[in-house]
Amino acid sequence: MDLKTFNKGGTKSTQTSFARAIIALLFLVAVYLWITITKGGIENNTFLIIGAIFGAYMAMNIGANDVANNVGPAVGSGALTMMGAIVIAAVFEASGSLIAGGDVVKTIKKGIIDPAMITNPETFIWAMTAALLAAALWLNFATSVGAPVSTTHSIVGGVMGAGIAIAGFKIVNWATMGKIIASWIISPVLGGAIAAIFLYIIKKKIIYQSDKIAAAKKQVPYFIAIMTWAFATYIILKGIKHLIKLNFPTALGIGLIVAIIAYFIIKPRIAKASNSLDNSRVSVNTLFTIPLIFSAALLSFAHGANDVANAVGPLAGINDAIVTGGISTKAGIPIWIMAVGGFGIAVGLALYGPKLIKTVGSEITELDQMRAFSIAMAAAITVIIASQLGLPVSSTHIAIGGVFGVGFLREWMNKSESNWIKEVEENLKSDKSKLNEFIKELKALQAKNEKSKSDYKQIVSLFSLIDEFDSRVKIEKKDFKKAKKQQFVKREAIKKIVAAWIITVPAAALLAAGIYFMIKGIVLP
Repeated sequence: MDLKTFNKGGTKSTQTSFARAIIALLFLVAVYLWITITKGGIENNTFLIIGAIFGAYMAMNIGANDVANNVGPAVGSGALTMMGAIVIAAVFEASGSLIAGGDVVKTIKKGIIDPAMITNPETFIWAMTAALLAAALWLNFATSVGAPVSTTHSIVGGVMGAGIAIAGFKIVNWATMGKIIASWIISPVLGGAIAAIFLYIIKKKIIYQSDKIAAAKKQVPYFIAIMTWAFATYIILKGIKHLIKLNFPTALGIGLIVAIIAYFIIKPRIAKASNSLDNSRVSVNTLFTIPLIFSAALLSFAHGANDVANAVGPLAGINDAIVTGGISTKAGIPIWIMAVGGFGIAVGLALYGPKLIKTVGSEITELDQMRAFSIAMAAAITVIIASQLGLPVSSTHIAIGGVFGVGFLREWMNKSESNWIKEVEENLKSDKSKLNEFIKELKALQAKNEKSKSDYKQIVSLFSLIDEFDSRVKIEKKDFKKAKKQQFVKREAIKKIVAAWIITVPAAALLAAGIYFMIKGIVLP
């Protein structure tokens, strides 16, 4: 019976994996046919076809890995179902790519290598092809082991490795690489700190109040207004910057106006929704559900508008080199290239995204709506702060840092409660010791004077009550010790993710260099 069940489960899993692989392959075939039909008259069409297929493959891997950071917390908290998250993310990722993805993209991501040192356009084309394939392969591997990594760092590593393979280490802008390495620390620490601060404030202002519903009616509209302010500013600065470019003070001012309007719209609705809730943490959590859904959609839109360049930047460079016969640091993005990036991200998310969504949403630490809300806030605010300070940050590292931040805050607060219980018990032991001495004295007096009997009974009764309280405290302390041993942030997840972050750039670089040398040995003179 068990064997049959196992075989059924294995067969079903195999069939599902096979179906996903077929759909992914069909998307790549569709890209191939589109380029063959529409770009058949272009010289060196083969180069463009290969670049487009690798770009589509890269886009699918971005969807499978990177998009999880936008919707994972919402799914893990229960605010969104897996299917709902996939639909919302796919629609808004594709919309961000197509609507606000920009008309021009840097062909050499982040300026990490000097394109002037690559004089042969054909060499440049194969270098970008190697970078795309290497980044995609690394993302594919990271997704398979459940490690959310930065797609920006993956393509940076790919471009760097291909550049070094062509012209040596002197081609690399090491100052820029230093900033990227700094982002490995800045992004998660800043994201984690902001997420922890917001969660701590929410707990103090709402959860630790005796009347949680009254506190929620007052505080939740403010929290949502702050979130609206942050996200409106974030979308203006990062999401639609290619459509309309506004400076930071203007974006901040517009965001504030939107937030004030949102506050007056939300306040009566929160008050009405609160009337049907009981005075519990679970009920208060439900008030953060709708803001979380909006945050997942907006983060996906901004991600699609910005990170589509990770997939199509090198492809745009390949296309530009083929069409113009030269090498440019910036290139126009035809609509078909943007479509390859946008739809590729959506396809990859739908087929392979659930694995990483589960990792971010539930396998690092347990999330509820308030914790997920704090992570979403951290994602928007950290990017805004970093962009104004000129600090390099990774959206992936910010989101994962936010998850770590709320998890470690839970551990710290649990430890604080345990210490409080310990202090109460120590004080109680001291009081009991004094009472024991007093009772001995009363016993001695009782033998001489019966009038002290009533006093003695009163003290013994008091001692009995304290002894009962002591017993309860011991039980609570035992429970807290059990909770203290529980790791709210899974250490194995931390080790795996941090290790993947550290080796992303060098791994992608080595892959790209190897692929380029293979191409050079087979194709290039």
